[in-house]
Amino acid sequence: MTRRGQFRGRAVGAGVDAFLGIRYAEPPFGARRFGAPVPTESTGDCLEFGPIAPQSARLPGAPVWRPGDEDVLSLNVWAPSTSDGPWPVLFYVHGGAYTFGSSAQPDYDGAALARAGLVVVTCNYRLGFEGFGHVPGRPDNRGLLDQRAALRWVRDNIAVFGGDPGNITVGGQSAGAASALFLASWEPVRRVIAHSAPNRFYTQGFARRVAEWIDIGTPESAVASADALAAAQRSGPLSYDPVLFGPVADGLPALPADVDALLCHTDVEYRLFEAVGTFHPPADLRAFGRAWGIPDHVVAAYEHFEDAHVRLAGDFEFAEPTTRLAEAHGRAFLARFTRPPAWHTADVPFSFGNLGGAEFLIGGPVGDDERALSRHMLRAWVDFCATGDPGWTGVRYWGEEVEARREPWRGVDLSAPVDYPVDPVPQVQRVT
Repeated sequence: MTRRGQFRGRAVGAGVDAFLGIRYAEPPFGARRFGAPVPTESTGDCLEFGPIAPQSARLPGAPVWRPGDEDVLSLNVWAPSTSDGPWPVLFYVHGGAYTFGSSAQPDYDGAALARAGLVVVTCNYRLGFEGFGHVPGRPDNRGLLDQRAALRWVRDNIAVFGGDPGNITVGGQSAGAASALFLASWEPVRRVIAHSAPNRFYTQGFARRVAEWIDIGTPESAVASADALAAAQRSGPLSYDPVLFGPVADGLPALPADVDALLCHTDVEYRLFEAVGTFHPPADLRAFGRAWGIPDHVVAAYEHFEDAHVRLAGDFEFAEPTTRLAEAHGRAFLARFTRPPAWHTADVPFSFGNLGGAEFLIGGPVGDDERALSRHMLRAWVDFCATGDPGWTGVRYWGEEVEARREPWRGVDLSAPVDYPVDPVPQVQRVT
C-alpha cells in the first residue's frame, strides 16, 4: 500500500503508484439523473477501478456495465513514486464514439507514462443518452460537463500526488480527442494532445429526433432503446455509420492560440470500422459522398483507390479536419501514423506503452520494431507534456502522395453539424 495525503493506493511495478476509482462527483442517477455533475470529496482506499457508465459494449480486458452500477463518475491517478515532483500532468479522456468505453480499458493504463515522468489521470464520464441525449429542461453535453468536473478536481487536488497544477495537458483519442478540444476551450490548460478527433457534432434538432425513440425509464432501457434505434437505421449516413450521440454544438472549437498542441491522425482511419463490421457504405461511391455532403470532385479523386470508401470517409471525418486545426493554430505539431494497419486507434497502445494484448489493434505480434516505435512515441508525449515540444526534428512536408490527397479538399466546407433524418424503430411507438 502507498499513501498520498488521505488517498491510499498501491504500487504497480517499479517507481509508480496507482490510485484507482477516486470519486470526483456524486452518482448521476436518481434525483441527479440528467443533471450537471455534483462535485464531491473522496478519500480512503483507491485500489480498484470504479464502475463504468451505462453501455452495452463488451471490450477485451475491460469491465462491463451492470444495471444497478451508479457510482460511475470516478478517476484514476498514476504517479511517479521516485520523488514528490512537481511532475507534468496528463489528463486523458477515453474514446468510444461518446457511447462506449471506460478508463479501465488496458489501453489506458498510465503506468508506463508515469514511469517516464508524468502524473497521468484518466476518468469515466456519462456516455450515450445518459451523457449526450436531449432531455427537456436538463443540460446538454452532460458527458463533457463530467469531464470538466474531473479536470477541475485534478487542478484542485493533483499536487497531493506530485503533479503540477500549473502544467496540465488535456489529451484524448477519437471522441476523447474532441472532448479535449472542448475542455481546452473552457478551462485553463497548458497543452492539448488530440489524436483522431472526429469532426462530428450535432444539432439540437437531431438530438431531439433521436430522443423521441429513447425509453428513459431506466438506464438499461435507455441503453437498449438506443441500441435498437442504431440498428434500425436503413437510409442515409446513419445506415452505414450509426453514431447517434455526441456534442450538441455548432462545431469543434478552435485551439486557443496560447495553448500548445500536438495533433495526430492515422493514415486510413476507417479501415478499423470496416474490419470490425460497423461501417457499411453503399456500393455507389458518389452516392456515398453525396450523403455526407462531399462534393463530386472530391469523391472523384478517390475512385482509383481499391478501398476508396474507407479512405474517403477517414479523410473527411478525421485527417483533413485535423490538418486544418493544425494549420489554423499556426504552431501545432502534427503527426500522421502510417505504420500498417494505420487504422483508427492503432496509435494508442504505442503512445501509452501498452503493447501487451494489443495485437489486434496494432495488426500483429509485438517485436523489437514495435517496442522501439512505442518508446519513441511515449517519449514524445512525455516531452511535449513537460515542455510543449515533442522533440521532433526534420522536414514538415508530407510528400506528394499526402498533398495530392489533400488538394481536392481545398475550399470545401467541413463545418456542418450532423442533422440527418432518423429512421423509426419498427413496431415501437415514439416516446412522448
